[in-house]
Amino acid sequence: MMKNIFFLFIAAGLLLTGTNSCKKDSFITSSDARIATSADSLKYDTVFTSVGTITQSFKISNLNTQKLRLSKLKLMGGAASAFKINVNGIPSSEINNIEIAAEDSIYVFVSVNINPNTANLPFIVRDSIQIMYNGNSRFVQLEAFGQNANFLRNRIIQGNITWTNNLPYVILGSLRVDTNATLTIAPGCKIYAHADAPFIIDGSLVINGTPQQKVVFSGDRLDEVYRDLPAGWPGIYFRGSSKNNILIHAIVKNAYQAVVTEQPSGNANPKIILRQCVIENAYDAGILCVNSSLQADNSLISNCGKNINIIYGGDYIFTHCTVAAYSSYIDHKNPVLTANNFAIQNGTTLTADLNAIFRNCLFWGENNALDNEITTGKQGTNNFKVEFDRCLYKAKTDPGNSIFTAPVKNQDPLFDSIDLSKRYYDFRITKNNLAPGINKGVATGFLKDLDGNNRNNGLPDLGCYEKQ
Repeated sequence: MMKNIFFLFIAAGLLLTGTNSCKKDSFITSSDARIATSADSLKYDTVFTSVGTITQSFKISNLNTQKLRLSKLKLMGGAASAFKINVNGIPSSEINNIEIAAEDSIYVFVSVNINPNTANLPFIVRDSIQIMYNGNSRFVQLEAFGQNANFLRNRIIQGNITWTNNLPYVILGSLRVDTNATLTIAPGCKIYAHADAPFIIDGSLVINGTPQQKVVFSGDRLDEVYRDLPAGWPGIYFRGSSKNNILIHAIVKNAYQAVVTEQPSGNANPKIILRQCVIENAYDAGILCVNSSLQADNSLISNCGKNINIIYGGDYIFTHCTVAAYSSYIDHKNPVLTANNFAIQNGTTLTADLNAIFRNCLFWGENNALDNEITTGKQGTNNFKVEFDRCLYKAKTDPGNSIFTAPVKNQDPLFDSIDLSKRYYDFRITKNNLAPGINKGVATGFLKDLDGNNRNNGLPDLGCYEKQ
């Protein structure tokens, strides 16, 4: 008797399994069928005309216990739309009879490419995707901000050229300022470089930004996922023959190596002068100097893999600079300042003279990440002079072979606001009268801070910002 009951249960189970299997293999045709989309809209940030952008996607889920057939998936703008769709490997503006298994889903991939027009200001391109099934219709909205630009591919600048602030400049492949040529960039210009596009200076680069109209260098991926990532473009490289470079109120961000200078200047001037500049979020180095010369004042170098990296000597003066690193996209593993008079090439140690002065500067890193935020290294018998004059810094052990005058050591600079979770960094010291860098500097010839505010109220503050 028990054996008969057992076989009865098995038969019933097989019957139910077969019924469910048949149900899942059949199509639901009722207008009550349910679907869900993972997004009601897709939005693309600034897309440069004729360059395109990343592909975004959304998911269509079949919430039913039976298969569902989408009768039509249609890009309403048709083949002329700036948007393109791809479903199941099929690129088309209209795809019919798409099957979705029971309780399964498919992905719809959407890209956008905007044709040039005469508009100088950003413009909006819109479209929508219609999803039709069992007599029902749903829409996913598409929106992109387009921007026309000056496109320069593998360009060599010759003679004396000035870029004006009419349209952004998009660099593709590379851009090189030829020997004896000068590129002057007017206030407010924005330069966007592709991932394979270094900005190479064999001649001279002159940037004339202002506090109100800064000149900005960054990568050309401005969509939300990528626009703040480091290493989005190679950076600016000042090579051996380059000279007389002056960068005023420039922002260089999200590069692999933001500013690189190699070999001494070809004349008595510093190879590069940075005035009231911001260099941030470079993956490898914010400023990399290789046996060269550079002067910087009232500048912020922040959140780079190596904020300032000086190797193989050279001549440098940093005045009123804030050099700080907090973990965001880049783990803080290296001191914010390294200054060495040597380099190792093919197993051979090369040495050179090093003269570096850091005056009224602030060197700080994320709490407990590193004990020493400034390091120096000397090899050989070359001249070696590294001086820290009225600087705030973090160090468990002061670097040897260096001179310290009136240091402010291991005192939190009390930056106005650091929020790692939101990746928000305000390196001013203007909110707290107890900030240890206030009135601790020595008077210099630089009377304006990074914001363009005066430094003429008593002794100046340390770093690139003056408390008002």
